[in-house]
Amino acid sequence: MLNVAIVGASGYTGLELIRILHCHPEVAVTCLTSEQSAGKRISEVFPTLRGRCDLILENLEPVRVSEKADIIFTALPHKAAMEVVPTFLKLGRKVIDLSADYRLSDPEVYGQWYEPHLNPANLKKAVYGLPEIRRAKIRGAKLVANPGCYPTSIILGLAPLLKQGLIHPHSIISDSASGVTGAGRSAKVDSLYCEVNEGYKAYGVGGVHRHTPEIEQELSLLAGEPLKVTFTPHLVPMDRGILSTIYAAPLKEMTSADLVRLYAEFYAGEPFVRVLPQGSLPSTAFVRGSNFCDIAPLVDARTGRIIIVSAIDNLVKGASGQAVQNMNLVCGFPETTGLDGLALFP
Repeated sequence: MLNVAIVGASGYTGLELIRILHCHPEVAVTCLTSEQSAGKRISEVFPTLRGRCDLILENLEPVRVSEKADIIFTALPHKAAMEVVPTFLKLGRKVIDLSADYRLSDPEVYGQWYEPHLNPANLKKAVYGLPEIRRAKIRGAKLVANPGCYPTSIILGLAPLLKQGLIHPHSIISDSASGVTGAGRSAKVDSLYCEVNEGYKAYGVGGVHRHTPEIEQELSLLAGEPLKVTFTPHLVPMDRGILSTIYAAPLKEMTSADLVRLYAEFYAGEPFVRVLPQGSLPSTAFVRGSNFCDIAPLVDARTGRIIIVSAIDNLVKGASGQAVQNMNLVCGFPETTGLDGLALFP
């Protein structure tokens, strides 16, 4: 039995990790930390856990956490993660980091979008944890940088086309809409019910959202050349889910049927990517609570542009579910272990 710690367990991604790992037959959650709620039982913070997980939340003491766990999930804000991850690694623990601290391979790029990196040497050791693209490198990794939610939906949506050089790499536009849980659990005016309900708005417009360099880094690797994207995130008055609508210019004439075949072949055997049949479109309602990414590629016959629509649950495939998928790969478990649950509907 593998002992697991969740650092930053009182946020939405922490709760989702507990929910998923509770059904995982190979692990036991042995340590939970929270700076704000230390001393309380996790079931006091999240009553949904009553009678299923009643561990007492602890202050974050890296050595003590390492004594209780073989593998550690760090569900912390950026900067907070890189303050403790080096200690976990030094003590021989494996880490799945859900923050942004190890996603960008270039410390200068990280500094431009966040702040100076505290341990850039570990950036070279980190493996970007998108299993459908980096599975071989994730297996056996000591530090996995779990992808962001928006990047997951966009990279999976574009990977087949970029990998085979079928679209103009500088033509990519993505309009992506997320539920409010993407903003985290901390109280913020912009995510209050009265501020969000009955509204739909863009934010981070003009290439300033912090997921932009992560998207461009991974898409550039797939394309084999540097590229830039136009990425506009939107906030939707729903709890969870991301829907990305992506546009690109083709380099050869293709039909929607051609694209569906291409995507079906590219993702054949992938347990968590579902390529929809021609004429069907994804909805966040059909992936809610699951680790699935639903994708529908098509051609706009009037303009000739390619359109890809992808849907994920931002807290599952966009965060905690993908983190468990990465843990399974790192630890040699079957990749789908603990993640077989169906979507919640209605």
